[in-house]
Amino acid sequence: MGKAKPIEIFTPPNALKAKVGGSLSPMDKGAVAKADAALSKLSDEFQNWIEDELRRLEEAWATFSSASTKVEAVTNVHAIAHDLKGLAKTYEYPLVGRMAASLCRLTNDEVDRQKSPENLIRAHIDGVRAAIKGHIKTEEHPVGLALVTEMETQVSDFESKNSLLTDDDA
Repeated sequence: MGKAKPIEIFTPPNALKAKVGGSLSPMDKGAVAKADAALSKLSDEFQNWIEDELRRLEEAWATFSSASTKVEAVTNVHAIAHDLKGLAKTYEYPLVGRMAASLCRLTNDEVDRQKSPENLIRAHIDGVRAAIKGHIKTEEHPVGLALVTEMETQVSDFESKNSLLTDDDA
């Protein structure tokens, strides 16, 4: 064998570090306080905004019977439930977020939407309405917790009967 060449280690420049300005600088407490104040001002509107989402969900359900196909109606309900799932925690209604997540599982793309049980969809929408109108925001409320737990159980039973994989199974 020939003479081994020395190994040279090349470390590329850290372009991101250069753009950001080196190591992380301490957080600007003033900026955090401003953000908290802005969020606090917006929080006064959270109830109105979540009620707007509830109206959208109820309108989607109202058109359920007049939709050209059940699939179209379930798809519309799913889209609004998906939005509500993401917004509920921000609007300080994590319990509604859980209900919306359960409704999403019931109506998602993996489900034959012809099989989605209308009575269970309706129960979810009624539960969301009861939580919002009753200001039941968290799982500390015993009735709210019992309701969402039963919804999730019913959806799990539906998934089992229809051989659907859940996120927990994947």
